[in-house]
Amino acid sequence: MNKFMSWLENDFAPSANRLFQRPWIAGFSSAMQTVIPFILTGSVIFVYNVLADYLTVLPDLSPILNYSFGLLTLLITFMLTNQLMVNLNHPDYEINASLLSIGVLFMAVMPRGDEAESINDLMSKLGPSGMMVGIIVGFFVAIIFNLWGKINFLHESSIPDFVVTWINTIIPNLITLSIAMIIVVHLEVDIQKATLAIFEPIANISQTLPGFLLLTTIPAFFFTLGISSWTFGAITTPIFIDGIQRNIEAVAAGGTATNIVTSESVFTLAFITLGGMCATLGLNILMVFSKSKDIKTLGRIFIGPSIFNINEPLMFGAPVVFNPILMVPAWINTIINTIYVWVLMSFGLLNIPDSLIQVGQVPAPISSVLVTQDMRAIIWWVILLAINTLIWYPFFKVYENEVIETGYMTEE
Repeated sequence: MNKFMSWLENDFAPSANRLFQRPWIAGFSSAMQTVIPFILTGSVIFVYNVLADYLTVLPDLSPILNYSFGLLTLLITFMLTNQLMVNLNHPDYEINASLLSIGVLFMAVMPRGDEAESINDLMSKLGPSGMMVGIIVGFFVAIIFNLWGKINFLHESSIPDFVVTWINTIIPNLITLSIAMIIVVHLEVDIQKATLAIFEPIANISQTLPGFLLLTTIPAFFFTLGISSWTFGAITTPIFIDGIQRNIEAVAAGGTATNIVTSESVFTLAFITLGGMCATLGLNILMVFSKSKDIKTLGRIFIGPSIFNINEPLMFGAPVVFNPILMVPAWINTIINTIYVWVLMSFGLLNIPDSLIQVGQVPAPISSVLVTQDMRAIIWWVILLAINTLIWYPFFKVYENEVIETGYMTEE
C-alpha cells in the first residue's frame, strides 16, 4: 500500500497535473468551475423537490431550476469559449468569441421542421441534455479564433488599432458562422443526434454485462470531466424503460424479471450511484474525518446532499471534476459497483426490480429495499459502502497530503 500511495503521489499526480495544465484542458476545466454556482442552485431545488413530493403544500420552485441549471448548456458554451481564449492568450477575443459562440449554439439547436415552434424543445437543448453540443460549439469557435489570432492580420499596418480590432473580429465571426451555416442549415446536420449516434451501438448490447458497464462508466467518465450524465439520457432512457417494461410484463404473466439494466438498478437502487454518479459517498465520509480542517468542513457541507444521492456539490466543490487524483477511483468504483450489482442479481442474491420506481433521491438503503422489495439489499449496501470507501482511501490520502502541503487548505 505504501509503494502504491508513493507512486500516486510522486509519479501519477505530477504527470496528470502537467497534462491538465495544458491550455485546452485547463480552459475546459476553468469553464466547468465557473458554472458551479448554477449547478449548486439546481442541486438545492432537487433536494427541495424531494420534500415537495411528500409535502404537497410547498410551492413549485421549478422556475428557479429551469433558469439556472436548466440553462447549463448556454452557460457552458459561453464560458468554455471565454476560458479557452484566456488560456490561449487571446485577450481581444475573450468576450467577442464567447458572444459569437452563443449565436452558433442557437443556430445548432434551433428547432426545425415539425418542432419549429416548440419552445420546450429549444429549452431542453439549452439545458443539461445539450451539454455535448455546447462543448462542441465552444471548442469549434475557440479553434477558429485561435487560428485567426495567430495570423496577426494587419497588426503592423498604419490602420488605427480600433479598426484593426474590428476587422480581426468580423472576419473570424464570418468564417465561424459560415462554416456553422453550411453544416447545420445547408447540410442539415443535427449535431445532437450525430453526437448521440456515436453511442448508439451501446444500445445493441445493453442487457449484457459489457453493455451495462458501458452505460454506467461512460457517463461516470464524462461526469468527472464536468459533463452531466443527463447528456446521455437520450440513449439510456429508452434502454432503461424497455428493460423495466419487459420485467413488469413478465411478472404480470406469472414469470420473473430478467432485465437487470434499468434505471431502477442504476439509480434508485443507489448501489452504482452510491452517493451519486461515481459513487462518492465513501469519499464524502473520508472528507468528514479529514486531517484538513477545510476538507472536513466541506465534507460536512456535502454530506447532506450525498445522503440523498445528490453529489454535484461534492463533484465540483471537493473537487473530483478535473482532479486527476480523485477521478481514477471514481471510475474504478463505478466499474466495481456495476459488476457487483450484476453478480448479485444474476445469481439471485438480490431481487431484480420489476416495478417502475424512479426515485433516485430517496436515501439508501431505504430506496434499495423499496425498489427490490428485498431486505438483503441493506446488507449488500453496507458491504458495498465499505468496499468503495477502501478504494477511495489511498487516493484521498494523497490528495489530502497534497492539499495540506501546498497550503491550499489548512491542517487541523
